[in-house]
Amino acid sequence: MAADQSVTIAPAGPSRAAMMALWAGIAFSLGVTVLTWVVDRHWLAVPVLAPDRPGMWYEWQRLEPTAWSRASAWIGYLLHQVTIWGLIWWAQRERPAYTGGLHRFNWIALAANAFFIVLHLVQTAVWYDGLAQDVHEATAQWSVILLLMAVVVMENQRRGLAFGRPVGFVTESAGVIRRYHGYYFAWATIYTFWYHPMIGTSGHLAGFLYMFLMLLQGSLFFTRAHTNRYWMVTQELAVAAHGALVAWMQAGAWEMFLCGFLGVFVITQMHGLGWSRGLRWAVGLGYVALVAYLYSDQAGRALLVLGIPATIIPGAMVLSLIVLGVQRFLLRRYFRNQAVTAQT
Repeated sequence: MAADQSVTIAPAGPSRAAMMALWAGIAFSLGVTVLTWVVDRHWLAVPVLAPDRPGMWYEWQRLEPTAWSRASAWIGYLLHQVTIWGLIWWAQRERPAYTGGLHRFNWIALAANAFFIVLHLVQTAVWYDGLAQDVHEATAQWSVILLLMAVVVMENQRRGLAFGRPVGFVTESAGVIRRYHGYYFAWATIYTFWYHPMIGTSGHLAGFLYMFLMLLQGSLFFTRAHTNRYWMVTQELAVAAHGALVAWMQAGAWEMFLCGFLGVFVITQMHGLGWSRGLRWAVGLGYVALVAYLYSDQAGRALLVLGIPATIIPGAMVLSLIVLGVQRFLLRRYFRNQAVTAQT
């Protein structure tokens, strides 16, 4: 979640504070995930939940939420959101070079995210509530999907949109998205994090671990750890594991989610890792073999795996066109106003 990558890169130095913070953050994320499971199993009192409803319905909602339970989720979310947005604004004003060390705002962001993660766990233990009580589940899901599309746009010039081939107008829009994506990424991750109560089902634990890693990534803006390509693609791949696990828990088409997100990796993401052509061919053929194996007894459904790549990759193109359209509209309006001002 970099605030702006159109800045200078500091010469390589001896400081490895950012990478040490990354590894410490991963350990912290795993530890809090385990703690969430322990709290769920031994201390969490589950209130009476709202009955299930047909269609898209988030089932972990209180049947009778109170003003305090609702306020606890919304106040925690808003404080978390404003804090991180404020740190991004501060970082953009300073415009520091990307470095192997940590800036002051990185330390504060790491501490703030750790604090709000623990706060949400305590809030769940006391009130068992999240933003899900008041907003639709689709808002949390699509906030992350749009985030993934934005990453595809920003990485287009380096790894291409499909099979290493960049698309010109997508590259053109990437500068605007790269400059401001930190604010959107912060909203998508923090909003999704507070949407759910911190409970210990397998799907929730996998989802929260993914959110913790995203918050960690967002804390390391303007450091080299933030732009480490293996770390970045690991977060993108984590969606495949989370999506497949949630679908498996709900007796859904987990193969579609696993192979769908892995398909995005094969089509787009792996081409930015510096792998040889032979290795990429091997991974691609291995992916085809995996799909053939998982759908060996339901070949007619194998094309379903194309749904996720056919959403994210074209979606990135549509996002680029929207950004360019808005940018050009605003520029035309600006120059028109300038011309009017000059005539008066």
